[in-house]
Amino acid sequence: MSGPSRPTDPPPSSRLRSNRGDPQGLERYYVLTGGRSGPGGSAASSLDVATLIISRAAAVPGMQHEHEEILRRCRDPLSVAELGAHLGLPFNILAVLLADLLDAGRVEARDPIPASGAGRGADLALLEEVLSGLQRL
Repeated sequence: MSGPSRPTDPPPSSRLRSNRGDPQGLERYYVLTGGRSGPGGSAASSLDVATLIISRAAAVPGMQHEHEEILRRCRDPLSVAELGAHLGLPFNILAVLLADLLDAGRVEARDPIPASGAGRGADLALLEEVLSGLQRL
């Protein structure tokens, strides 16, 4: 015999039913990604929260709503973190959607660090200014 249940816990059957009408539930994520839990291929290693996404094509009729929304919002470069906040999607779900668009050539992913400064390291003068500013706080 089990002990008394806590009044805040709904019965198991109602917990299962509660997500059915919830557009933010796990079922929605499953449908959005076609059951995939993460991006595949080269997108899996190239995407992080600071990666900038830029649209390279317009939406086409019949395209998934979230894909259309990504293309619309990324006309100007937008980081994956910002995009996730705008769309209200967790990183792994957004990464799957972005991988689809990357594979189709509809978006481009860019490293946020300019290529000309990638091999130099941090600018010492800039770091000293930042440190000085932080110390004044």
